[in-house]
Amino acid sequence: MKMPQVIILLLTILVQAGTGFPTDRARREKHASWDDVNVVAHGLLQLGQGLKEHVDKTKAQMRDVNSKLKTFNGTVSELERMQEEQGEALIAQSKEAQGRYRLLAELGQEVKVEVGEVKRQTEDIKSRMDRMEEVLTEPALDSNDSDHERVSFIQRLMVAQNRRIDQLVEKIRQQQDKLEKQSLHLQALQNKVTHKKVKTHRRRDEEMALEGEAERNQAETGVARDCQDLFAQGHRVSGIYTIQPENSKPFNVLCEMTPGGGWTIIQKRQDGSQNFNQLWESYRKGFGNLNGEFWLGLDHIHSLSKQGEYVLQVELSDEVGQRQTGRYRFQVYGEERMFALHLQQDTSPGVQKRIVSTGASGLPFSTADRDNDLAAEINCAEKLSGGWWFSSCGESNLNGKYPRRHRGQQPRRQAMFGTITQEHRGPLSTTLLKIAPVSMAQ
Repeated sequence: MKMPQVIILLLTILVQAGTGFPTDRARREKHASWDDVNVVAHGLLQLGQGLKEHVDKTKAQMRDVNSKLKTFNGTVSELERMQEEQGEALIAQSKEAQGRYRLLAELGQEVKVEVGEVKRQTEDIKSRMDRMEEVLTEPALDSNDSDHERVSFIQRLMVAQNRRIDQLVEKIRQQQDKLEKQSLHLQALQNKVTHKKVKTHRRRDEEMALEGEAERNQAETGVARDCQDLFAQGHRVSGIYTIQPENSKPFNVLCEMTPGGGWTIIQKRQDGSQNFNQLWESYRKGFGNLNGEFWLGLDHIHSLSKQGEYVLQVELSDEVGQRQTGRYRFQVYGEERMFALHLQQDTSPGVQKRIVSTGASGLPFSTADRDNDLAAEINCAEKLSGGWWFSSCGESNLNGKYPRRHRGQQPRRQAMFGTITQEHRGPLSTTLLKIAPVSMAQ
């Protein structure tokens, strides 16, 4: 029965009970009883209102808990998938090691056969030598040309046999060297497999610990809109957190906590461990590892950007150690506008200009399978590799191939590039793109 109905029923009972006392004194007591009833009714109303607020608050908390559980389940599924992939890689390496072991066994068998052949030939040579010694020890006849010819033939035969023995010994030595090298290679491969297993387990434990810490932090403070919101809640340690922008589902991000506030990282490259030559769907959803190199995803970047005014900070460094930082006010539109990017250069003193160029404002995003650039006859994403806001194949591409040293076959313009100085526009070694609300970055 609902709370208002209970209150009405109680009031009705009290009224009927009060009508059974007709005297003046009873009427006075009746008026007094009505005051008590009013007090009780008022208390019951307050109690009902408090219960309703408590129920609403509990429902909201349950929704938050369910959302966090879904996020955690997704993280656990991703970790299990990564573990399965690493397990398959280890199995493949083990199969390779078994193949090498079989090869070593076959080589050993071949060496054994060669040794047996050498022994047989050695015994044959020994028997021939014994026969030659017997012939040589026989008394020679003076002025006998046939004896001289026989001795000369025997000497040539001995030289040929000695040469053959030397060749067989050298062949055995080469086979032994080859067998030792194969053994060392097999041992190194086994050590590598063991080290890979240990490293994989350690990395999985670290990731689970980081995820668990992030979940505990979120359980204490609730889901934040971005990393600056987390900073306002008291978080001061850089790491992986779960956020939920307005009208969006929760997802994990890498936060850089500075004394001034929290930056949300949307792209990071440092060693070339992640392939950025991806297609439209991958760039829309995001890819990579938040503990290494990654692209956050155009959907997530748009959900952050539409919450208000944000600034984009670009940090670049090249292979000779030159560094530069640029800052822009920016906005990324939704997929219906092909995730078009709007940039406005920060004109603060000391800020490098044109560190990243995307041509006209509102330039759409392009990939090899979605040619949205302004070049009429060229697909810039195919030509330069990766996905970016290209105009006419532009002056920057921070998602190009990671430059490899000592590899002349890689085209220079396919490597990720941007402007470090006005005199130097070349391949980069690290890139970092991060965003924060304008109010924090000022």
